[in-house]
Amino acid sequence: MPTLHPSACFIVSLLLLLPSGNLSAQTGSPQDWVRVTEDDRAIKIETSKLEAVIPKKNPKQWMTGIEKGSFLDKTTGFREAGDGLMVIDWLMEAGSDAAYSEKVNAPDGDGVGRYAWHENETDPGKKEYYRLSHGTTRRKRVVEGPQLCHRMKPVQPEVIRGPDFLAVKTSYQYEYAAPGRKPGSRWTQLIVFPKGERYFLLMDRIESVNDSEEMFLRNDTPGCVRHERGDTFSEMYLSYLGGANGLIIPAKEFFVPFPPDVKYGYRRDTNTIPERFIRAYHLRDKKTGKEGPWLGGLTLEPTVVYEAWCSQRPGNIIVMIEEIHGKKVKAGESFRAAHIVGFFDSIKEMEKVFDRYKGHTGLQTGAKGWQLLK
Repeated sequence: MPTLHPSACFIVSLLLLLPSGNLSAQTGSPQDWVRVTEDDRAIKIETSKLEAVIPKKNPKQWMTGIEKGSFLDKTTGFREAGDGLMVIDWLMEAGSDAAYSEKVNAPDGDGVGRYAWHENETDPGKKEYYRLSHGTTRRKRVVEGPQLCHRMKPVQPEVIRGPDFLAVKTSYQYEYAAPGRKPGSRWTQLIVFPKGERYFLLMDRIESVNDSEEMFLRNDTPGCVRHERGDTFSEMYLSYLGGANGLIIPAKEFFVPFPPDVKYGYRRDTNTIPERFIRAYHLRDKKTGKEGPWLGGLTLEPTVVYEAWCSQRPGNIIVMIEEIHGKKVKAGESFRAAHIVGFFDSIKEMEKVFDRYKGHTGLQTGAKGWQLLK
């Protein structure tokens, strides 16, 4: 694994840390390829190809990843059609939490044991909603919380500027844990915007303070899709189902809710490891019906995917949850995954980009630029 000496990691002339608290801190000039605007609430990145916002507090939807509605493809004028991109959730593991799900509440009021719905729920309406949202065939439980996407406290991301990239790094420690565990595992998300590209690279990394036989981090890759009978997208593409050419699913298949464990699901223990792990939806203009680009999420090392699903929940939302790692972890160890997320004109283009960067799980920045790591 490549290692950069700390003193050489960032050349002062290439490093720009934007000041916090400045309501209109702008970097660069109209001649530059990237412009960064930061205030107390968020960081806005504008490149020659993209726009994106990374929240610091008071998000429009979720705290983690790219903010809802902010990811813009300047080539076509299309935006993502969900609640944001690469949203992060709890730190979890396989197993049931039925023994303590009704007894333990976190300091922020969130229930540590909120995944025993199908075991403890008695209300028929709620039970059916939980079944449609999460299925019933696999038991999972929270190891540490909060659910970062909507209960994380304000953060101050680090903005890093290089010769041909702009990066944002956010880190946060989980604040509470399930019975018998301790809080304090650290999540780090590094997002790199390369010059001249319609996509960004992203790494999520967990440094665990707990042991687990089967620990994983849950996220949305690339993100959920909001729609009413397919008005915002025409089809879905999953490279890991349907054979060598992947599976293209028409929008009409998502008009009626269905559980994640009924169709379009992937499990590492029951599926063949695919050559590529690509999840994408084909955007279209909800007013005119005009076809737009694909918005794709590429997980660059398929073996890190523990489970993934693409399911229609009640409420006109398609969830694209992905769980990474799902292996034995000891306290003091870490795990990670690297992704590419962005706009593409075709499936072939997504495959070409995947093949260029495949096999990596890590990402770092340095004086010589950004670098993917095995």
